[in-house]
Amino acid sequence: MALVAALLAAGVAGQVLLAGERPARAATADESMLATLGGFRSLAAEVIWYRAERMQDEGRFAELVQLTSMLTWLEPHDAEVWTYSSWNLAYNISVRMPREEDRWPWVHEAIRLLRDEGIRRNPAEASLYRELAFMFELKIGVDDNDTAAKLYREEWRKIVADVQARDAWGEIGMTKDAMSEIERVYGVSDWTNPQASAIYWAHNGLKHANNQERPFLNEILRQSVTLYRRQTAS
Repeated sequence: MALVAALLAAGVAGQVLLAGERPARAATADESMLATLGGFRSLAAEVIWYRAERMQDEGRFAELVQLTSMLTWLEPHDAEVWTYSSWNLAYNISVRMPREEDRWPWVHEAIRLLRDEGIRRNPAEASLYRELAFMFELKIGVDDNDTAAKLYREEWRKIVADVQARDAWGEIGMTKDAMSEIERVYGVSDWTNPQASAIYWAHNGLKHANNQERPFLNEILRQSVTLYRRQTAS
């Protein structure tokens, strides 16, 4: 019976993967499809979580990407799904790429997953802001353990410089009102610096933080502001 249930759940998950490839405007239809899954939804999610943990233990990270994609569709309002998926992309898979230039697409995808999907679907979930801010602070901003960190910073600067030239801040999830507030409060002026993005997301996350998340976000803010001032002064 357990095997039958697993196979059934895996079949449902296969349909989930296909549905997850649909454009963002199909979100309403996706919610309807999730409702029709009923109890199979939780069953499929449990099986996928189990398989994902096994694959992570075995170091099968490329295959893990597909499973976590299913999870984000099955459980779009579970913050752990988004943080788990983005961490896997940015920290586990990227460093397995032999060439440094092949690592950035994975890190960038982790950023977009959190910013464009996770936070969009869960705008009041402080842990997602924390994870995104931490990624800008450490993975892109100062990660000396990753030899490609300098390349990440260069790539991010290119993206922001292009957005700035076109005044299209919405493409990277930012609003001018929030940016103006951060410029005034923290003295930020160079938005091409990854620490500026860390400050932006940590600051916005504080608006939704509970007593558990607030210390983490405040610490990211403290460190990012210090790093930003040090880097822009040199």
